Amino acid sequence: MKRKPFNKVLVANRGEIAVRVMRACRELGIETAAIFSDADANAIHRRYADESHHIGAAPPTESYLQLEKIVKLAADVGAEAIHPGYGFLSERPEFPEACAAAGIAYVGPPADAMRAMGSKLEAKRLAGENGVPVTPGSEAIEDVKLAAQTARDIGFPVIVKPSGGGGGIGMKVVERDADLIAAIESCKNAAGAAFGDPTVYVEKYVHNPRHIEFQIIADDKGNVVHLGERECSIQRRHQKIMEETPSPALTAEKRAEMGQAAVRAVRAAGYINAGTVEFIFSEGQFYFLEVNARLQVEHPITEEVTGIDLVKEQLRVAAGQALSFTQSDVSWTGHAIEMRINAEDPVRKFMPNPKRITRWVQPAGPGVRVDSGFGPGSEVPPNYDSLVAKLIVHGADRAEAIARGKRALREFVLVGPATTIPYHQAILESPDFLAGKLSTRFIDDHPDLLIRAKEHLGEVSPFDYGADPRHIAAAAAAVAALTASTQGA
Repeated sequence: MKRKPFNKVLVANRGEIAVRVMRACRELGIETAAIFSDADANAIHRRYADESHHIGAAPPTESYLQLEKIVKLAADVGAEAIHPGYGFLSERPEFPEACAAAGIAYVGPPADAMRAMGSKLEAKRLAGENGVPVTPGSEAIEDVKLAAQTARDIGFPVIVKPSGGGGGIGMKVVERDADLIAAIESCKNAAGAAFGDPTVYVEKYVHNPRHIEFQIIADDKGNVVHLGERECSIQRRHQKIMEETPSPALTAEKRAEMGQAAVRAVRAAGYINAGTVEFIFSEGQFYFLEVNARLQVEHPITEEVTGIDLVKEQLRVAAGQALSFTQSDVSWTGHAIEMRINAEDPVRKFMPNPKRITRWVQPAGPGVRVDSGFGPGSEVPPNYDSLVAKLIVHGADRAEAIARGKRALREFVLVGPATTIPYHQAILESPDFLAGKLSTRFIDDHPDLLIRAKEHLGEVSPFDYGADPRHIAAAAAAVAALTASTQGA
């Protein structure tokens, strides 16, 4: 058996992803150091780690985004590596550079690869030069009139995108020439404010596309492997809320073709460690979208169908070890779905609803996994992403995975904040979802989901004893009896 990759790892994140990384470390015999902000003083990830260190005030800019402070802390506590998780600093090339300068391993891609893939325009150019299909579009927009002519040449509708960021921020779909200039200016302003880079470009908008991504992992020995696709078309405002694997749209032949394209794209960038190559898929054709140079939120469904622990593999690669498997070793069994349980109120336009969790019982049973950094009594802070838990289900096929998803959602007790649980229940009941008729417009095209979600609001989990009137009545009777006996005494 190979030696453990590191003796101690600092996890530069919070919530469920911090706990997920620490679990892998514990199984490998690696000590962990956590960082926490004022808002996370009682968080589970702090208690789970072998040691924890206060990093700053609640705002991310004063805590989880304090790059120099985090790297210095890692050196001070003797951590040999830093795992960035996702979000926060995870896609900033300055992070691996600072780690290298301090003699600390970074559990992620090198800075050069991150820069090459961090610019969507550069990544698109690199992909196209290596035989990966790309959507027709412009270079960085410097001349608005030239951009307008490009849009006319490729045909409306087009989409204006920031080059330096993700999450759908700033993106504008333009249906007609008259709206293009205003959309470009709006996108530039949003990109400059969000990413510090106002560079934008125009490309052809693909109607009713599916969003399909491929998980890859590479070591520094020249081995690059893909672990299959994830269907990520269920999105709200360009933010994924549910993912599944395999995609109902892909044949084995198309999966192999797209997987090979993903491998070519990252190999060209000199990529090392885990990452995700995202594609737009429509009418049997696929087009390169971008590369996420980090571990993805939805990585658990890939783990469920392949049996490969991606975090352990990340740690081994970061320590200079070769991948423990080859492409021919990878196989896929069954079907998996992930539902992001957010502290948001679907009935009130998905308004964030950070509150204290008063009752919590997570679902269990065959094929059910819950990744979370919260539990009973946890405070859901307003300072960060609203993700409370990831509910992952795995079945022998898609039908069984959906049935398990419905069952697990019914069992989940999460009382305090309003959550997206009833909305996920509505999605799993949708005839179009059941038929695999998906696109990135699925949410927009199914406003009836909100009606069905409201119908689920009054339902009570069979595991929620706190909501059972019989138990409430029994508790009240016990209190009354105790009061009476005390008064009698």
